[in-house]
Formats: sequence, C-alpha cells, structure tokens
Amino acid sequence: MMLEMLDYPFMQRAFIAGIMIAILASLGGSFIVLRRYSLLSETLAHVSLVGVAIGLLLGTMPLYGAVATSLIAAWLIEYLRSSHGLYSDSILAIFLSGSLALAIMIVSISGSFNASLFSYLFGSILSVSREDLVLIGVFGTISTVLLLLFFKELYFIAFDEDVAKAGGIKVQWLNYMLVSIIAVIIALSIRIVGTLLIGALMVIPVVSAIKFEMGFFKTVLISIAIALISVIIGLAASYIFSIPSGASIVLCLLVIFIFSMIINRR
Repeated sequence: MMLEMLDYPFMQRAFIAGIMIAILASLGGSFIVLRRYSLLSETLAHVSLVGVAIGLLLGTMPLYGAVATSLIAAWLIEYLRSSHGLYSDSILAIFLSGSLALAIMIVSISGSFNASLFSYLFGSILSVSREDLVLIGVFGTISTVLLLLFFKELYFIAFDEDVAKAGGIKVQWLNYMLVSIIAVIIALSIRIVGTLLIGALMVIPVVSAIKFEMGFFKTVLISIAIALISVIIGLAASYIFSIPSGASIVLCLLVIFIFSMIINRR
C-alpha cells in the first residue's frame, strides 16, 4: 500500500510539497517560537483565508491571494508592533478575529463554500498541482537561503532585540524579512495542512524539539526531523484512510509531542 500510493502523480506531488513545507515551517517556526511569537502563524493563516476567499470570488488562483494578503498583514503587524509600541498578543488577536470575520463575510456573500474552500481549510492531498510545486520550490528556496544567511542575526534578535540594535544589527529590516518569510510559508502550506491547522506545523515540532535541550542549532535540526516524519506518516495515513491530510499530520505531531514530554521528564 505504501509503495502503491507513490505510483499516483497526485501523491508524488503531495509528498514533494509536504517535505518542502515541513522543512520551511519548522525552520521558520524555530525563530517565532523562540521570540514567543507563536500566535503569528495562526493569525497569518486566518488572514490567508481572506486571500483564498477573494481568489475564489474573483475566479483567480486562490494561492496568489493568500500570499498577497498574508504579506500585507505581516507588514502591518510588524509596523504596529515596532512603531506604535502595541503589545504583540493584542495586535495578533485583532488581526486574527478581524480576518476570520472578513473571510466568513466574503464566503457568505459569494456563496463559495464548496469542496475547494474546504480543502484550503483542512488540507487536501488531491489539491496540490504542478504550479503549486513550482511556487513552493521557488519561494521556499528563497526563504531558506535568507533564513540560513541571517541565521545568527535572527537568533541574536530573538534573544534580545535591544542588545542586537546596540550591536549594529539591522533589527527592523530583519524583523520585516522574518515576518515576510513566515507569511509566504503559511500561504504556501495551506494546500497540504489547511488554514486551520498550519500553525501547528510551525509550532509543535519546535516545542517538541526544545524538550530535548540540545542547543538552538540542534533543536532546529530535531524540529525539522519531527516535521518530516509527521508529514510523511500523515500523508500516508490520509491516503490510506481517506481523511484530511492536515488533521492527519497534526495528530502525528501531537503524538510525537507527547512522546517527547514522556522521555524528557526530569
């Protein structure tokens, strides 16, 4: 059964996209978890739903709308946080609830709650196209290169932003870069994991890896491994049992998280 499913092109595309997304989500998630900014992923996921709804309403490719709305929201959130001194959790709560309300309104007006929208909510291995793979590959490569190129600076900022500024690091520019990368990763991931569950793929692998107390770089590697295992098992289970891929992946992540809690008890 495991080998048979790889004979289908849609499963091949799903696994390729899932592996790329697992690496991207866990790598980007490491920085937002370290900054106690985990709710950003959930907020941008709900914002991306607005872009999907607009895309379905206008008859354009929803993924482009998801990327655009996520990027705009990410920039606004960072601007309000850094320039107006608002609390991060308050800003995220406003955007999360506001974007969800707007998405529901658009869907209600357009009457576009169909199988296509459902796949964006909960993820669907059937919905990954060749064009999606190209987009994920291009933007994923750019995001990975930027994260690795500024790895030390982002790590420094995550621990102490004020000291990083005093040290001459371009904190504001790097913060905008980071939230932009997170926005793009989330928008590209909703085809596999779903809008309502993508936050888990960015946060749970990192939190599970932290329990091993191995240092930041090793924690990132462990989180990537956890995400990869969960995506592979989750996609396989989704195919075998005909269940939403996002829910299957997240349940695998939760099992690994519980396991990490048990074996790392003090």
